[in-house]
Amino acid sequence: MLTVHHLETSRSQRILWLLEELGVPYELKVYARDPRTRLAPAALRKVHPLGKSPVITEDGETIAESGAIIEYLVETHGAHATGDLAHLQPRPGSPEHRRCRFWMHYAEGSLMNWLVMKLVFTSIPRQPMPFFAKPIARALCAKVQQQLVDPNVEAALDFMEDHLGRHRWFAGEHLSMADFQMSFAVEAALSRAAKSKDCPKLQAYCARMQARPAYQLAIAKGGPVVMAA
Repeated sequence: MLTVHHLETSRSQRILWLLEELGVPYELKVYARDPRTRLAPAALRKVHPLGKSPVITEDGETIAESGAIIEYLVETHGAHATGDLAHLQPRPGSPEHRRCRFWMHYAEGSLMNWLVMKLVFTSIPRQPMPFFAKPIARALCAKVQQQLVDPNVEAALDFMEDHLGRHRWFAGEHLSMADFQMSFAVEAALSRAAKSKDCPKLQAYCARMQARPAYQLAIAKGGPVVMAA
């Protein structure tokens, strides 16, 4: 039996969505975040030394990292998928394959870095600290967001908006691995960036994704996707 070690409001939600799309049976083990730090609990280190999620176990193997898990699931359980899942891994050498590869790497290699920074610098001024330090922390965090974080998040939104104005899904006209990898980042970007209201194509993409029955089943089992900022 395949087991998903799922941390609440985390990237592992996209693994549940993929499994629901593929119809692969799995056991779900849910881990709650530390209520004070919002970090993963120490129990996850018993599954994988890094103590992060997502992690899956199957047939004695432990596989971590979203991209590696998605590729494994598609290769192992999705090779004979049909219908709108037939293009999860586009034909090698095709434009769709190159686009799929790009977005698989872009999600974690570029986009999530800025979204995590956005979350961190939004959260710091809310943390307990001496009263005289709070204005300093607030001003410093606002400056970092204004000069560094927000311009990069907005550039990412513009980039995705332009791409989705020309393609229905990230690799092209068909759902692919890239959409599962990008799903968490898209929802995080739309929830954290003021510019998201100016991205109708990205909003429509997110609505298409969320309307899928398998996505809704994943949410019902794993809980909300994005942690409140």
